[in-house]
Amino acid sequence: MNNIATSTKRQGCFRNGCLALFLFPLFLFAGLFWAYHSSHALPDRFVLVLPLSGEVNEIRDESASLPFLPSHESLSLQELLFVLDHATADKRVSEVLLDIKGVQTTPAKIAELREAVEKVRKGGKKVTAFLHSAEDSDYLLAAACDSIILERGGYLLLDGLRAEALFYTTPLGKIGVKVQTAQWKKYKSGIEPFVRTGASKEYFEQINALLDEVYDDYLGYVSKRRGISRSSFETLINNDPLLSAKKARTLGMVDGIASLWELQRALTRKITRHELTSDNDAFVSGAQYRSAVDWPQKAESRDRIAVITLSGMIVRSAGELGEGIDIETLKNSLDAALEDKAVKALVVRIDSPGGDALASADMLQMLDSAAVKKPLVVSMSGVAASGGYMAALAGKTVFAQPLTITGSIGVYALKPNISGLAEKIGLGRDVVTRGRYADANTLFKPLEPQAYSKFVAASGEIYDDFVGKVAASRKMRITQVDSVAGGRVWTGNSALKAGLVDRMGGLFDAIHSAQLLAKMDMGKKPKIMLYPSQKNWLESLFQGKSASFSSRIAAGIKQQVLHEILPQRQFTSMAAFYEMLMNSGQLQMLAVEPCEIIIN
Repeated sequence: MNNIATSTKRQGCFRNGCLALFLFPLFLFAGLFWAYHSSHALPDRFVLVLPLSGEVNEIRDESASLPFLPSHESLSLQELLFVLDHATADKRVSEVLLDIKGVQTTPAKIAELREAVEKVRKGGKKVTAFLHSAEDSDYLLAAACDSIILERGGYLLLDGLRAEALFYTTPLGKIGVKVQTAQWKKYKSGIEPFVRTGASKEYFEQINALLDEVYDDYLGYVSKRRGISRSSFETLINNDPLLSAKKARTLGMVDGIASLWELQRALTRKITRHELTSDNDAFVSGAQYRSAVDWPQKAESRDRIAVITLSGMIVRSAGELGEGIDIETLKNSLDAALEDKAVKALVVRIDSPGGDALASADMLQMLDSAAVKKPLVVSMSGVAASGGYMAALAGKTVFAQPLTITGSIGVYALKPNISGLAEKIGLGRDVVTRGRYADANTLFKPLEPQAYSKFVAASGEIYDDFVGKVAASRKMRITQVDSVAGGRVWTGNSALKAGLVDRMGGLFDAIHSAQLLAKMDMGKKPKIMLYPSQKNWLESLFQGKSASFSSRIAAGIKQQVLHEILPQRQFTSMAAFYEMLMNSGQLQMLAVEPCEIIIN
C-alpha cells in the first residue's frame, strides 16, 4: 500500500515537473516579449538624442558587438541619415539634440549630416547642439543647428585645418629595410613615404588645393550660420583660437552655457511641463528610436530599391570578421538584389579609398553586369577614390558631395627588401629554385633589373586599363582622362567640372534618381533593402566558412577589444596594406587614395 502511494506521489511530482517545464519557457517568452515591447514603445512627445563622437563610419558592423563585451559604437552615417529623415515627419519628436564630442571624419560626411539637420529644421523641429570641449569638426557640424550650447567649463579650440605626412625612408633604412616602387603617375604619391624624406611638389599641389576647398567651405558655412563676417571668423582662427565658454558666448560663437544635466532639466520642463525625474524621462536615444521605427524607412509601395554599400578598403578576401569590402561580399549582395524581383533599381553607396587594383577591376565587372539587368546609381560618401572610383564607373548616374574626395585614377606598386636587416642580425639564407624568377619576389633581396622592368611594366598596364575603363564609362577621350588622372585627387565639385561625376547630391538624391530610372511611382516611398545584410554576433560566429568556431570567437573578442581600447583613427586608409606588405613580402599592386583629409 505504501509502495502504491509512493508511486502515485512520484507520478504527481513528475506531472508537476512537466507542468513547470512547460510554464517556465512560456513565462520566459512572455517576459522577453514584454521587455522587447517596452524597449520599442516611445513616449507621445520626446527629445531625440543623437550622440556623435569619433569616426563616423558609413555603416555599423553589428558582428563586432559581442554580448559580454558591449560596444559603445555610435550610430553609423547611414543610420543617422535615416533616423533624421524619420524624425522630420514624426510628430512625436518635439526636438532633436546632437550631443557632439570629438567628431573625426571626412568633410563630405559632415556636410551630408549638416544637410540632414537642415532638413529637420525646415520640417519645423528645433535642433540643438550640445558641445563638450570642441574643435573645428565639432563646431562645423554644430553650426547647422538652431542653437549651440557649450558645456559649463568647456572651451572651443578653433585653430583651422592641418595636413600632415610621415616619411619612413630614413628610419626604415637605419634598420636595413628598403622598398622598391613603381608609380603611375607622378601625382600618385602613395609611394613617397617609402622613397622620399619629404613631400613632392605634386603632393603639395594636391593637398593645398583640397585644403583650400575645405577651408573655404568651413569659413563660409560657419560665418553664414552664426551671422558674422567671414573675415571676422578667419581673424578669430588666426589670432584667438582657444575660447573659454564665457568668451565664446560673448563673441556669439555659442548661444548658451550649461551642464548636460541642466540642459536635460530645461528640455524636460519644456516638453513635459514637469521636473526631470527617473519616471519623467523625455529623452529617446538614437539607437532606441532606430529600433522602434520602420527601418530604414516606412515603405509606401511594394517596389524595392537595394542600397549596396562598399565601405572600407577593397580587398580580395576580408577573412573571418574582417574589415573592408571583398569580392565575395559584393557578389552575395548583388546576387540577393538581382534575384529579388521586387527590387527595381540599385544604389551603390561608396565610402572607400580603394585598395587592391585587381580586386577593384573585378568589382567593376560585377557591377557592370548588374547594371545591365537593373538601373544602377552611384552615391559617393566621404571618399570614393582610386579603386573606389573605379567601382563608381558602373553607375548610370554618379552622385558626389561637393567635398567628397574622389578621382586618384592611378596605380602604384611596392616591393620591400629586408636584405640589410638580415645582414645586421646575422640571418643566413640558402635557396634552391627551379625557374629563372622563382626567387625574384622575396623579402630578402631587391628585384634584379630585368625583373624590376617587368614589375614597372605591369603597373603601367594596370594604369592604362584603368584609364581605358574611365574613358569608356565617362565617354571621354583617353587623352582627356589622362589629363585629369595620373593620380590626381579631386573634390566632388572639381570632379564634376572635370567630367568624372554627374551630379552633386547625397544618398537620398541617389535613391530618388534610381526611382526615376526604374519608372517607379514617385509619390510613394519604396522599401529600402540594405546590403551587405548585417549579421549579428551570433550569426557571425555560427555562419563562418573557414575558421573554426573557437577561432571565430577569438577573432570576435579581439576585434571588439581593439575597437574599445584603440581609437579607430590610428588606422589610416593605407595602414592595412602597409601591414600586409611587410608581413607577406609580396609586391602589391594598389589603387589606393594617397592621402586622407580628416577634419579634427
